Formats: sequence, structure tokens, C-alpha cells
Amino acid sequence: MRLTWPWPRPRTTPRAGAPEHKQTAGFVALHMAGEARWTRRDYAGLAREGYMSNPVAHRAVKLVAEAVAGLQLLAYEDGQERADHPALALMARPNARQSGAEFLETLHGHLLIAGNAYVEMSSGLHGSTEMHLLRPDQVTVACDGAGWPQALDYQAAGTRRRIPLGADGAALHLALFHPLDEHRGFPPLEAAMAALDTHNAAACWNKALLDNSARPSGALIYAPKDGGSLTEEQFDRLKTELDRNSGASRAGRPLLLDGGLDWKAMGLTPRDMDFTEARNGAARDIALALGVPPMLLGIPGDATYANYAEANRSFFRLTVLPMAGRTLAALSRLLDRSGRLKLWYDLDAIGALAPEREALWQRVSAAGFLTDDEKREAVGYGGGSSE
Repeated sequence: MRLTWPWPRPRTTPRAGAPEHKQTAGFVALHMAGEARWTRRDYAGLAREGYMSNPVAHRAVKLVAEAVAGLQLLAYEDGQERADHPALALMARPNARQSGAEFLETLHGHLLIAGNAYVEMSSGLHGSTEMHLLRPDQVTVACDGAGWPQALDYQAAGTRRRIPLGADGAALHLALFHPLDEHRGFPPLEAAMAALDTHNAAACWNKALLDNSARPSGALIYAPKDGGSLTEEQFDRLKTELDRNSGASRAGRPLLLDGGLDWKAMGLTPRDMDFTEARNGAARDIALALGVPPMLLGIPGDATYANYAEANRSFFRLTVLPMAGRTLAALSRLLDRSGRLKLWYDLDAIGALAPEREALWQRVSAAGFLTDDEKREAVGYGGGSSE
């Protein structure tokens, strides 16, 4: 609800030909707010209002992207681990501008904000192979006559290129499940759009409250005993006093009212609106949509996990590893069309899962009915002689 200035400025002489109006003691003009304004549902809108403007969304996206990018990678060829596989060298340095961690962090940032990520294979200096990421809002999917994707149309810096997909293509399109679109993914951040806008609006409320804290929403009612109205001089003096008492530096200063003036507060206070809980609830919804336990973000009111370590294990098991698995499987197909290559993550190198590994080793060690080779296979080291 917005309030206009509560009195019409008194006129000393009426305009020529204007109808005569009776003077009133004062009035309040109320403008009710319209429908809620929502962030645009495109990559640029979600990136600006989410990742670039909202601290909860920013931190949640970074937690997921950095966790996936920090996994230690392994390469298997025909089921056998190969520490010297060329794919590992390419993943460690995909291109001249990015390291492997930077590449994977950006890729998963695109997935979380846009629901899509696009990778292009190209030749670098001296004939070396490189992988580059394409910005999602600059890519459109081109389909054949049957409606199946056949290429990516990439437009940037005033140029337009078509990059083929498929078995012989040089591009990869990773997309999260979208129930209403066959070719483009659904961004998790869009699922939290209402919570995102609520959280951002709460931050704007706080800023506006600080800037205008001495001018609360309400109305000054002028009701003199003689039934007169404010003079031009009284009107200007009152408006000047109100302007002087606005701003964060003057918050809480009392307003001295002359005779006949009465302050009537209007609108709901933040306490009435349960302001803090609404903001924390919006933050929890944002974290939930991105797969991050609210405890890891320091959001109060969440008691899902007994402690931080348990929340961290759940984060890796339910969010990080499934996303890393689908990404590495897709990159394996891009780097080796024959299907012999499998890129994967090293579970033993994940510190958050150390308690699970210790419990597994204890159970396997206590299983006297297993041979040494069976125990090695049970803990992920494969069978065969230990020599």
C-alpha cells in the first residue's frame, strides 16, 4: 500500500472557470499494490536476480559446483584403471584459459542456473584437443525434419556457427530433466523463483526501511477545532520537517506535531508480517531446490540433520555425486565414441565420506567367510592377487 501526500495544497485563488470545491479537514489517498512482480524466467534474469544478487542462491550454487569440480577423477578403459589415460590430461587442462576445476565449476554453474550446459570440442595450438563451454543463452538447438536435435547454433560476438551433435559431432549438450520441453533442461533455480523473489524483496525492504526509517507508513490527520484548513506556510513547514526527519541517521527521532495534527499508523509492521521467519523460509526453499542442506548455509530453523558432518555427507550422497556421475558419463561419451572409456570419481578421496568407508572396512574385515580377494573387491579395489 502506498500513501500520497495527505492534503491538497490550499489555493489562495481558484482557477478561472474552475468549479468551486469545499475545503476539507484532510484526506488520505490510498494506492493498493498490484500483482506481485516476478523475475524473468530466462538465463539472464535468473543469473542476475539469483546468483548475482541473492547471497543464499549464490552460495548454494557455488557449493554444488565447487564440490563437483573438486572431485578427484579416475579413468577406466575396458574396465581397467589407467592412470596415464589421455582423457585425464585433457580434463586437467581442458583449454588454454581454464583449469579442470574451473571448467567443471562453470559447467555445473550453467546447469544449476540455466538447466543446460554446452561443451564444444575443438583443435588448439599444435593440433591439441580442447574443450570449451558455450554460454547457454547464446545457444539454440537445431532439429532435423523428425524433430530430433542435430546441431547447436551458437551466436556470439556478431558471428553465428553451427556445431554438429550426434555420433560424429563435436559438441555435447547436457540438460536436466524438463517435463515440458524435449530439448532444453529445467533450471533448479527456477523452481525456487517465488522464494528467490521473496528473499530479494525482503532485502530491499530492509534497505528502504533504513533509508526512510523516520518516515513510517501512515497518515497525518488535520482536524482543528475551528474546522479550518492548513495555510500555505503551515503546509510547507510541515513538509520540510518531515523531510528533515527521514533517513537512517535520524531513525527513531520523535516527530513534534502542532495542534490539530494526529498521526495514524497504517500498514503491517515487519513483526506483524512475521518478517524474519518468512525470509528464513524463503532461504530454505532456495537451498532445497538446489540440493544443499540449509544447515550448510547457516540458515536457522532447520533440524533435519543431527550435525554438520551428517548434513555434509547427505549433501555429497544426494546432490554432488549424482550430478558428477551424469556429467562424467556424458563427457566419457564425448571423448571416446567407442564406449571403452569411463571417467569416474574417486570415492576414497572424498573426506566427507570417510566415516562411511571406515564402517565398511570394519564390516568387511570382520567377515571371516570372505577371502582376501573378495574383501578387496567389496571395498572397491577389485579382485586378484595382492602381489
